[in-house]
Amino acid sequence: MLKACKRLILLLSCALCVQLALAEDLLRADHPDRYTVVKGDTLWDISGRFLRSPWRWPEIWHVNPQIANPHLIYPGNVLELVYIDGKPQLRLVGGDLKLSPSVRSSPWDGAIPTVPIDAIGQFLTRPYVLNQDEIDAAPYIVAFSEDHILGGPGWKAYARSIQTEQPLKYEIVRPGGPYKDAETGEILGYEGVYIGTTELQRTGDPATVFINSTEQEAVIGDRLIGANEEKATANFTPHAPPGPVEGSIISVLNGVAQIGQYNVVVLDRGANDGLKPGTVLRVDQRGETIRDVVQRGFGQRVTLPDEEAGMLMVFRTFDRVSFGLIMHATRAMHVNDRVRNP
Repeated sequence: MLKACKRLILLLSCALCVQLALAEDLLRADHPDRYTVVKGDTLWDISGRFLRSPWRWPEIWHVNPQIANPHLIYPGNVLELVYIDGKPQLRLVGGDLKLSPSVRSSPWDGAIPTVPIDAIGQFLTRPYVLNQDEIDAAPYIVAFSEDHILGGPGWKAYARSIQTEQPLKYEIVRPGGPYKDAETGEILGYEGVYIGTTELQRTGDPATVFINSTEQEAVIGDRLIGANEEKATANFTPHAPPGPVEGSIISVLNGVAQIGQYNVVVLDRGANDGLKPGTVLRVDQRGETIRDVVQRGFGQRVTLPDEEAGMLMVFRTFDRVSFGLIMHATRAMHVNDRVRNP
């Protein structure tokens, strides 16, 4: 009997050690017990108050199966950290909503978004990556009305060729430079520079379109891509890739030189490589290759090791490239820095 009691105590002690180790691995040492949500928060930010790695919040989200509908939390909600069966759990205090790591939100519903929507909103639906077949098949502007050389809002443009009445709305896109694999140089797609919006007025070859809005003036040769009518929403569950990922940052949108928090970057890996919206990757600053001055007589060069620089979350994928939002930066990042499993 005594041996059985000792064995039970030993088992309970081991289980407690495992639970404490789990909590220590997940939780920040200075985590609060409660937090009141305020306007401007994101779920990533909130989770960062409790967790060492904010993207791991699905591991502590408390789900109450008795509550019918959920998905959203709002400013004023109070979250508390509790322990259920010895495991840390984050839950809503005194409410009839459950928390879910898969949070659907939009810029206008007042709910707390997963990540800053204003940082990625414009990149969620526009055709920013084109392949050569899409470029070749797309209608393109051949002239503007009234002998205009450039096109702006309120003007007509003529395009070859649109023979059907659907879609009715088109986005003006200018093919840009190629996106290339950082290691092999293989072309993965082409940048699609967003110019503006148009509406079809008359089919034909050429067809007539009316330019509704522009971010820069349209020119002859700009392509027309059917507009995506879907509402811009963000529905992300952060997760590690399903398998090993080794890639690179090949471009940064909006033309900044040094990459930091909330910049949008382009990766040379996409859906074909297993990436999905919500995939979290670590960014490593690529080690610089330097000359060994001690061995200068031999002209030797040495490549320094990569250094961890931050974390990003993929929010949109194409076949061979994807867009990611830098969520955390510990040092400046640059084009050609590597991305890999967190």
